[in-house]
Amino acid sequence: MVRAGPATEILKGKTPGNLLDVLGPLGNSYPMPTKNQTPLIVAGGIGIASLFFLAERLAKSAYILYGARTEHELFFMNELKEYARDLLISTDDGSNGERGTVVEVLSNFLTRHSSLVTRHLIYACGSRQMLEAISKITADKGVTAYISMEENMACGIGACLGCAVRTKDGYKRVCKEGPVFPIEEIVW
Repeated sequence: MVRAGPATEILKGKTPGNLLDVLGPLGNSYPMPTKNQTPLIVAGGIGIASLFFLAERLAKSAYILYGARTEHELFFMNELKEYARDLLISTDDGSNGERGTVVEVLSNFLTRHSSLVTRHLIYACGSRQMLEAISKITADKGVTAYISMEENMACGIGACLGCAVRTKDGYKRVCKEGPVFPIEEIVW
């Protein structure tokens, strides 16, 4: 297990049989595509965690575009190969898949499939910068997209407003009204 911070350090110290107090699931989930929509799952780094069960549920019908900085930051590769209609990998350093970002891979994919672009339904999770870049692509190409926002959640029940994000309809709480939002709702 990679030790990234205090919470990960606490989890590292747990052993089988230890009890954990967990609150969840919180918020909403990704809407399922219609029969006429082709799902594209776009994950940046650990954003794959938010999309993994969706990939499993959409088995063999979704294109999965997954990017990370290096191949050491790619997870669930065997499972994703099994679930994907096609798996497109990218790494910033070129150590696995195409060299570049998953946003570049998405843009190229949509250009190659331009005749069907309005039938695509994008599901994305990753860094805020990645999601903002995807919002520009989807706006330009008229593609529907849902994103899962990653924000720190202090209380997890909507009371503290610590996870609020700015939307066209005012601020919304990621833990209550999210974490999944239509991409065009977010004010970047």
